[in-house]
This record gives sequence, C-alpha cells and structure tokens, in this order.
Amino acid sequence: MNKLSGFLELHKQGHKIVCLTAYTTPMAQSLAPHVDLLLVGDSMGTAIYGMDSTQGVSMEMMCAHGAAVIRGASDVPVIIDLPYGSYESAPALALSSAQRIIEETGADGVKLEGGVEMQEHIKAITDAGIAVMGHIGLLPQSAPNEGGYKIKGKSEEQISRLIADAKAVEAAGAFSVVIEGTIDSAAELASAAVSIPTIGIGASGACSGQILVSEDLLGFTHGHRPKFAPDYGDVKGVIDNAAKRYAEEVRSGAFPRAEYLYKKKAS
Repeated sequence: MNKLSGFLELHKQGHKIVCLTAYTTPMAQSLAPHVDLLLVGDSMGTAIYGMDSTQGVSMEMMCAHGAAVIRGASDVPVIIDLPYGSYESAPALALSSAQRIIEETGADGVKLEGGVEMQEHIKAITDAGIAVMGHIGLLPQSAPNEGGYKIKGKSEEQISRLIADAKAVEAAGAFSVVIEGTIDSAAELASAAVSIPTIGIGASGACSGQILVSEDLLGFTHGHRPKFAPDYGDVKGVIDNAAKRYAEEVRSGAFPRAEYLYKKKAS
C-alpha cells in the first residue's frame, strides 16, 4: 500500500481528497498530476462503450483499461472496479477476481459495490493483502435490477442501512469507501460514522473527498449530464469544432497542404 499511504495521510491531516476516473493512458497522463487517486471504473461501460448500464462490462475490459491507466499514472494510486458478476456470489470468487486484476495490471487495489452483504467478500480480499475501496449508497451495478438509478438516504430506514453499510465496509478492512447518489445529510451521517476516508459522488461535501467520471467533468458526453457533475470543460465542443474544420478543408482541397506532405530530398 505504498502509494495509498499518501492518500491515507491526506485524510489523517484533514485535507480533502481528489479522485477522478480514467480508462486510457493519455487520460491518466493528463489527470494524474492533479489528483490523489485514479479509479478505473466500470462506468466505462456507459461513458465510452455506449452501454445502457455497467452490467455488460467484463473482467477482460477492466484488466485491459486498468493496465493502460497504470502505464500513464506512475505517481498516484490506481484502483480498479470488480465488474458485475465477478464477485457477488461468494467471497472466494471475489478474492479470485481481485487477484486476477492485481496480477494482470499491477493496480494498487480494487473496488466493489455493496455494504453489509459484501462484508465477508471484502474481508476475504483484504485478508489476502489486497487493498479494497468499498462503494455504498446508489450502486450502479444493481441499478437495472431496481428499475433505474434511485437516490438513497431518503428515509430513516435507508439512512440506517447506509450507516450500517459504511461500518461493515470499514470492519472488513477496506481503506476507503465511495458514497454515491445519496441525500446530503444521510451521506454526512455515514461519513461521520467511520474513520476511513469517504469519497462522495452525488453525496455530501462532508465526505473526505470527491470523485467524478472524467467524461462528465470535461463535458465529453452525448446525453444526460448528472446533476452532481458541474461543467468544468467542453471537450465535446473542441472535438466537434476540430472535426468540422478538418472535414471542410479536406472537401475544399485545403488539406493536406504542402508542409504536411513527404517530399523526396534533392540529391
């Protein structure tokens, strides 16, 4: 946990922790200087593969993209999601999947969704010496089974469940936990209930840090932008403009100009 020691030290000193997702080497190279942790999230399914949910993401995809991110982020910890179906049925399966990701990518740890019901799964992984980041509140992998993405923490029962989930993740040995899609006050209570860093996404400013999907952050989306993702950039606009200019110049004959062509040197 060498790289993660710096992450944990930030929390110990009371500093806010900055996290973002990344799925490719160039993106990791651009983001790494500005963040404290990069997550190779299964959000790639919807963000870059155009899937309706994250349930179609495979272990092969997570390993390939995870290795790409690690090649571009040598100085910050990289955590990789365990995809849907790769861990839920048994602690032994969770451990096997975590070991495969670490072996094939060299990641600093894995992330999985679920609280109380995943406590033994998390413990199996942490007991083997692999760092785990938990994920509670709104669980994207389970959302299709619940009829969609539904905000959590709206009732006393849900708040109690959220706190119990946070405590279970901590007790299982996770180094941190993501709290997603949760009423502000509920996420604050859950964050206060544990000593490990809590990372919010659509949760609360009281969390130890925050994470966003980088495509949302950069405005590189072709549809709905989540309520919790401010417009920090317009990458889509930049790409649209560049592609438009290129197309116009090709069609008019202005591209390629002489300086872009290879010429035989005079002997």
